Amino acid sequence: MSSVTSVFKFLLLPLFVLGLSGFSGCASYHLGTGAAAPGFHTLYIAPVKNSANLPLATALVTARLREAFLQDGRLALANSPGEADAILTISLAKYSRETLTEQANDTGLARKLGLTLDATATLVDQRSGKVLFQDRKLTAERQIFTDSGQLLAEYDAMPLLAGVLAQKAVGAALDIW
Repeated sequence: MSSVTSVFKFLLLPLFVLGLSGFSGCASYHLGTGAAAPGFHTLYIAPVKNSANLPLATALVTARLREAFLQDGRLALANSPGEADAILTISLAKYSRETLTEQANDTGLARKLGLTLDATATLVDQRSGKVLFQDRKLTAERQIFTDSGQLLAEYDAMPLLAGVLAQKAVGAALDIW
């Protein structure tokens, strides 16, 4: 019996040490990007201004912005400017399409389009009144196929464009500049 016990000790001890070393690697893991917010803890996202001639884009981009900041988790969102340490203002400036590929049977019709949504962002620290950045350019790009119709393809791509723009706004506001 003592030989069986010594074999178990010989096998279990290395497995136990290996297990402990594996779990100790997880002790320093933190969710998120690890970068601290630049001096403020609450943010108010003003309703998006739309100069890009995109109907209904204001609500969609504003919702995607709020979702992106909530998912990031580095700060809390305020429901009004008075509750916030900082205010982020986004203005949609330009929406454009570029033909990337033409239809094989009609070169006047696009098969693949490149969509670009340009915006500007301004971030103001409300406590000090300091403008952290002003009119910083943000650009979101997506490519779409128009095989099922250009209108439907652009409509389906709009939430994706808004999501890309929102991620760039999170990076501009919270990442180290």
